[in-house]
Amino acid sequence: MQFKKSTLTQHLSKKITGFVLGLTGFCLPLVFTFSGLSFAGHLALGIFLMAAVFWMFETIPIYSTSMLVIFLQVLLLSQQGLMFSGASLPVTQPLQTGENQWLIPPEALDENTVYIAEGEKKSRSLEVKVLEVSDMARVETSQLSSDTQIVSEARHRLVRYEPLGYADFFGTLASPIIILFLGGFILARASVKYNLDKNLTNVLLKPFGQKPMLIVLGLMMVTAVLSAFMSNTATTAMMMTVAIPIALQVSKEDKFRIVLALCIPIAANIGGMATPIGTPPNAIVIANLQQQGIHIAFGSWVALMLPLAVGLLLLAWFTMRILYPPTAKRFTMSLKSSFEKGPRAVILYVVFGLTVLLWFTEAQHGVPSSMVAFLPIMALTVTSVLKQDDIRALPWEVLWLVAGGISLGLSMENTGLAMWLVSSINWEMLPQLMLLLVFGVVALMLSNFLSNTVTATLIVPLAISMGTSGIGGEGFNLVITSLVVGSACNMAMLLPISTPPNAIAMSTGYIKTIDMVKVGIVIGLVGIVCALVLSMLYWPIIL
Repeated sequence: MQFKKSTLTQHLSKKITGFVLGLTGFCLPLVFTFSGLSFAGHLALGIFLMAAVFWMFETIPIYSTSMLVIFLQVLLLSQQGLMFSGASLPVTQPLQTGENQWLIPPEALDENTVYIAEGEKKSRSLEVKVLEVSDMARVETSQLSSDTQIVSEARHRLVRYEPLGYADFFGTLASPIIILFLGGFILARASVKYNLDKNLTNVLLKPFGQKPMLIVLGLMMVTAVLSAFMSNTATTAMMMTVAIPIALQVSKEDKFRIVLALCIPIAANIGGMATPIGTPPNAIVIANLQQQGIHIAFGSWVALMLPLAVGLLLLAWFTMRILYPPTAKRFTMSLKSSFEKGPRAVILYVVFGLTVLLWFTEAQHGVPSSMVAFLPIMALTVTSVLKQDDIRALPWEVLWLVAGGISLGLSMENTGLAMWLVSSINWEMLPQLMLLLVFGVVALMLSNFLSNTVTATLIVPLAISMGTSGIGGEGFNLVITSLVVGSACNMAMLLPISTPPNAIAMSTGYIKTIDMVKVGIVIGLVGIVCALVLSMLYWPIIL
């Protein structure tokens, strides 16, 4: 009883700490002014800091934090929100005192910049030479005239920000990436309902014989393939039903038990890299690149990431073989598969195969993967393969989480916050390879303590801003940097809290945290190096 009280107290303390820090983070940019950041950027920074803390401490459920992010953006950053509804730029006209010399209100000056109004809500910046500031500011420039309207308050809420409509923020819930994920969830749900996942597992494991480490390799390969198209969490839960009966048949002292429990979550995390629908970080990378007009086809993503996924899978298998060599020399598995032959099961097989085929041939037929994803959504519901209860059981909270991430990235870019954060560091001093390494290491470290979705949400927009702003230098590649960040986010395998698959594995009782740490360190460090090698030698060829 005392233990339960202590645990409850710690849980409550963590939530209270998270709430206080999150509220502080939200208020901080509203109290203190940061040079070079717009008023809207300050609001976005407050939302960003609050969301990061709430996600980190899980003060409220992480999907609820995403809902809160969208609500605050609509309330504070949209055209129809509290801050910008009915607002217009205050304007004045400069007074000429000499050739190219003008008097303007001091409040219209932002260091060496004034803003020219181009409508009620839109302005552009103009660099000037400041000659004197007293009751009025005297500036020198050849680009003003007596008819020019300048913004009389340089720190006005509309300066350097053109508010988005509230529909832009709500629209992230119907983003093509959300539809792509929904299609994946529909396929996964139907596969579980008609035992397609288990039957495929049994068929795919048969060729791996009776040697323990070959069985482990088979389990890892099947898990990786399934997690490329299903939720990593669902795949891990399903594959554990295969691994646990095997573990129960070996001695408690045999390290084969540790390997069996470890191999499933590791393979699920790695396999998720391989396709756009494999993990939420992949979707966040694609969504942010699409906002820049860069589209990565389903097949192209597989071509880019499959070598890394296969390499890490083999690395993980080899590492576990060295660290935890099994005592048993042989193990016999009973694998029986019986595919359902009912009309609805057949419809599932056809739709599943057709969808995957269309995804992989996107470059040939030109139909975007998100459009293809609507095929199973439509076909499996119209034909009653999935019914009302099945639809209700889908992981809708994940879609809210991803939508919140996309929405946060939208406001970070539109308010100038992402560019401001990136430009605050002298990145130009770092070589391109070092830039990639820094982004990769930061993403890897954060992903082990935060949700990898949250980490991708926070870092990918910053990486993209470096490219769009030119801060990264001439050799900076927007796509490759985003791929490195996305890959690093998927390598979080250090702790039980790093990903849901890790937590599921820990719940078996067959492994300790140190077991996860040993393998996780190897995969993380070697994985970052492998990603950097691919970014230099392979990815540029595909892109």
